[in-house]
Amino acid sequence: MASLAVFGAAAHAQDSEKKSQSPALDNVSVWVGGYYTSNDTTLGGQTQFFNSNGKVNFEDDLDFKKHKTVPRVRLDFLIGEHQGFAFDWYEVDRSHSRTFNESTTVMGQPITASAFAKADLKFSFGSAAYKWWFGTGDDVFGVGLGAAYYKVKGSIEGSVTALGQTQSTSTSTDIDAWAPNLQLGWRHAFNDQWRMYVNASGVKKNGGQLYGHIFDTAIGLEWFPWQNVGFGAEYAYTRIKLHQDKSRYDLDLDMKLNGPAAYVRFRF
Repeated sequence: MASLAVFGAAAHAQDSEKKSQSPALDNVSVWVGGYYTSNDTTLGGQTQFFNSNGKVNFEDDLDFKKHKTVPRVRLDFLIGEHQGFAFDWYEVDRSHSRTFNESTTVMGQPITASAFAKADLKFSFGSAAYKWWFGTGDDVFGVGLGAAYYKVKGSIEGSVTALGQTQSTSTSTDIDAWAPNLQLGWRHAFNDQWRMYVNASGVKKNGGQLYGHIFDTAIGLEWFPWQNVGFGAEYAYTRIKLHQDKSRYDLDLDMKLNGPAAYVRFRF
């Protein structure tokens, strides 16, 4: 009888421990998918020596495609029941060129001018944060503190040819930086198969060679037809606004991404 009582108490304690972790959380959670973004990207530069500045919008001025699929990977895991780590990584890689031809007549003589422009941009972002989750029922709220790494590699080059003469200009950058990262989240479990969530994160840096802010928000739904494998769908919005101080010129990046994302989900 004594042994049965001890066994029952141990089983009850184990059940209580399991119930103290919210059904909205997983011990290990992996997200692998893509972010189908609608893009609005502007790269601007200011040259101190020539006292000139200009901005190029990739979609309007250079005829970049407005939509692109951006690969994205996430990893979350708990340490205990209410704390853990969250990792996120994505990269935007775009390149395009365009040729312009214009013809006109000056004093009865036909004149043709042509222009060529090319732009490349690769933006990489990764974050790691320690998260605290509050709540043990179907709803939990999370706060995370950590660091983010971001890198900008881009260039714009152009040339104009008229009356047999060609003028060219170019600007480029290749720089990275670290910044503090704040994350907020809410998760709700309808049952073992269906869950929804809201994520928000922000990066803001005021000093250094590459500074500015990066904000990211998403609302999504998860469906697990199997115990450990499922699917996730969300709508996300990302705003990236960075400024780089250089000895010869300044460079500005203003990029907005928004659109649906889809993931294959693994939970353990």
